[in-house]
Amino acid sequence: MAVILVNAITLGLETSASIMASHGTLLHLIDHVILGFFVVEIGLRLYAFRASFFRDAWSLFDFSIVAVAILPATGAFSVLRASRMLRVLRLISVIPSLRKVVGGLIVSLPGLASIFVLLMLVFYVFAVMATNLYGAAFPEWFGTIGDSYYTLFQVMTLESWSMGVVRPIMEVYPHSWAFFVPFIACTAFTVLNLFIGVIVSAMQEQHEPAAEADRASLHSETSLLLDEIRALRQEVGQLRQAREHERT
Repeated sequence: MAVILVNAITLGLETSASIMASHGTLLHLIDHVILGFFVVEIGLRLYAFRASFFRDAWSLFDFSIVAVAILPATGAFSVLRASRMLRVLRLISVIPSLRKVVGGLIVSLPGLASIFVLLMLVFYVFAVMATNLYGAAFPEWFGTIGDSYYTLFQVMTLESWSMGVVRPIMEVYPHSWAFFVPFIACTAFTVLNLFIGVIVSAMQEQHEPAAEADRASLHSETSLLLDEIRALRQEVGQLRQAREHERT
């Protein structure tokens, strides 16, 4: 984690022209040393786990990030120079809590796909309606279905939707609020919240096995404690009987 964080800081410092002018050589050296550290680490893990290394999704994730980093960042691969920042994502595979979050997101993908299809269907219906209703008067916003999609996306995000889009349209079409208010209610307040609901449900499913294991462990410890208390009571009872027998 410390090496990954240092790498993130150095990559951020490399974006400053003044820092690169004064300490560029040092930053490049640190970057190469850290990359060598990652390569050695992946090599040791390959040697230790061998074929099982490629059966672990997080190991493949780390391997792919390091593999992209060692490709030459020249010519057709010049775009890969910016991808060096992907090394910071290795924190996800290092920190267990982050791995659970990403695991929950992956588990929720099928449900999210269904909601995305529903959202696109709603968008298509409203985009066709908006193009027919407002395309002639506002071609820059609703001239084509593509323009309508983008404008409606802006409205859904609630970014300048009132003063920037709806109120100018209402000056020409006073009742246009009856179109945009239901659209916002269907998308921003309903469909998007379904995304949150699916993700939260998947997160709970990810944490449920660990919680169940903790409950089972607690139940087992409680059972053992009760058994020890019962055995202690029996021993106390036997000692009392023995003392009473000695007195008699």
